[in-house]
Amino acid sequence: MQNTDNIDRQTWMSLMAKAPDGRMSTLLAAQKIAPKFDWLRPPEVGSVMVRGRAGATGAPFNLGEMTITRCSLKLESGTVGHGYVQGRNKADAQAAALTDALMQTDQAEAIRNQVLTPLGDEIKSTKDTRARKAAATKVEFFTMARGED
Repeated sequence: MQNTDNIDRQTWMSLMAKAPDGRMSTLLAAQKIAPKFDWLRPPEVGSVMVRGRAGATGAPFNLGEMTITRCSLKLESGTVGHGYVQGRNKADAQAAALTDALMQTDQAEAIRNQVLTPLGDEIKSTKDTRARKAAATKVEFFTMARGED
């Protein structure tokens, strides 16, 4: 059984990893929060293998590689934060790591309301818009009975 704190952390880490380019650093900078920290791992660009499954149930296969940027930092309080983002944006990786660390402190509620909730709403809105555009192009096929029975 998983701890609910881990589930919450998985949720916000996933949200930050999927953020559009430049959005994490913009949202965090707007809060004017600049805690002091030490790098455990400065931002670095690399790649990860993306795996897929045919029909979501078939055998897994290697789809291809994706570029990511990752980093880890430690706040003066000792709290450690990790950041993983799509692409090559080191500022976003740092913002994600800071957000992760701050979500483990007493500032968590403010960060959730001012950074993570707006980010989640933006991602959901983008996804809904894309789904509406796809639904508008949906073709309905039907079969007519020939009446030869």
